[in-house]
Amino acid sequence: MILYLVLEDGSVFPGRAFGALAETTGEVVFNTGMTGYQEILTDPSYCGQIVTLTYPLIGNYGTNAEDLESPKPACQALVVREICSVPGNWRQDESVDEFCSRSGIAGICGVDTRALTRHLRHRGTMRGILTNDLERGTRWAAEVQAGTEPVLPAGLVEKVSTKETYHIPGQGPLLAVLDFGIKQNILRTAHEQGCRLAVLPAWVKPEEILALKPQGLLLSNGPGDPKNVPYAIETIRALLGSLPVFGICLGHQLLALALGADTYKLSFGHRGGNHPVQDLQTGRVYITSQNHGYAVADESLQGLPLEVTHRNLNDNTVEGLRHRELPVFSVQYHPEAAPGPHDSEYLFGEFFKLF
Repeated sequence: MILYLVLEDGSVFPGRAFGALAETTGEVVFNTGMTGYQEILTDPSYCGQIVTLTYPLIGNYGTNAEDLESPKPACQALVVREICSVPGNWRQDESVDEFCSRSGIAGICGVDTRALTRHLRHRGTMRGILTNDLERGTRWAAEVQAGTEPVLPAGLVEKVSTKETYHIPGQGPLLAVLDFGIKQNILRTAHEQGCRLAVLPAWVKPEEILALKPQGLLLSNGPGDPKNVPYAIETIRALLGSLPVFGICLGHQLLALALGADTYKLSFGHRGGNHPVQDLQTGRVYITSQNHGYAVADESLQGLPLEVTHRNLNDNTVEGLRHRELPVFSVQYHPEAAPGPHDSEYLFGEFFKLF
């Protein structure tokens, strides 16, 4: 079946359908990773987005049940140049086509993903529709241009957060985890450090967290604009000074907002496994995995009790913060994602030293 990816500016990128056959809309973004497509498909931070993969051949090692980052994929659709129809790997359970079809993810292949990525880099991320009706897509683009809707809607965190508190047993100290759309590998990495985990809904109250008597608080990754989660900002602010806090990705942005800083939307975001980040204290450069469309505003940090600990060497954006007095710090990238392969896991160790 012929499909069309129509962007809100009227640009059209034709291709062929795979996966679930469904019309869908979302923010069109691109990821520069050469591998890890299954982790991308199942990362809750992609909720509400149509993901373009820049690597030209996707699916050669299939998918498997062990590498899921969440039980249910949250992205809207997948855009690729070429989809592998005959994957070959001893760990595979099914192909990407089969996985997307079963998971309800629409797919389009045969797209000139290089041209699409260059367009998004030049114009910025924007909304798109995946449809087999070009006339319908053109009408949709005109309606979007005439409206004032935000690129990403509110309520994304509520879609992907756990609805009830659950526990991961262990022998060590208890770590409270605020789930804004957490990746499973964050939980695995924290658990392997010797922690018991209590994973809580994003909207849980401060007193409910303190009632568990945890030794630390982890703020997870998640989708969308951090300013759309005001209740979490208030919860974090109320807990500062009571617990050591470590924020990752969206958790980093929410922590900054709770401390009085500001955030803004990046033109086309950081998504991929090859972003160079420098630790300003040691000078060491780490190759990091990232997936975010918002960042902490540098100028908003003036006069706050925060120091910048890490910077992105591509665009000098803030990648890490530390409170000057409290046991509180955060990073914008994913220290559990292992692109280097394990360069940044030391941050979990630094966090647990604060208990």
